[in-house]
Amino acid sequence: MTRYLLDTGIMGDLINRRRGVDVRVRQARSQGAIIGTCEPVMAELYFGVENSVTRDKNLKRLHHAMRGIRRWPLDGPAVREYGRLAAELKRVGRPMQQIDVMIAAIALSLGDCTVVSADSDLAAVPGLKVENWRS
Repeated sequence: MTRYLLDTGIMGDLINRRRGVDVRVRQARSQGAIIGTCEPVMAELYFGVENSVTRDKNLKRLHHAMRGIRRWPLDGPAVREYGRLAAELKRVGRPMQQIDVMIAAIALSLGDCTVVSADSDLAAVPGLKVENWRS
């Protein structure tokens, strides 16, 4: 089973039907892929909603877009992976935003999971599969 974890920017593109991301999501689903995101991404999306001038409209759009999207937690295996990964990145002198380390850790803890992101930082994470679905 193929799993794709969409990061914050890609989720924004999906919600707003930008850059062909919605088309790629439909294609992946039609091939049996599981499309999801994770709780740290959800936190960023809710921050964006709460910080917008059209909060109620954006909240409805977020809830609508989340139908059919799996939400993976920052659970025990993911937090252990986070600790390992954050320490490894520090040792090699590769700074990264903590939210990106959490996203990578969740994806790595899931096993066969590809992160969909336009963020080049995630491509530097050892062992992490990353794709950019923006057209």
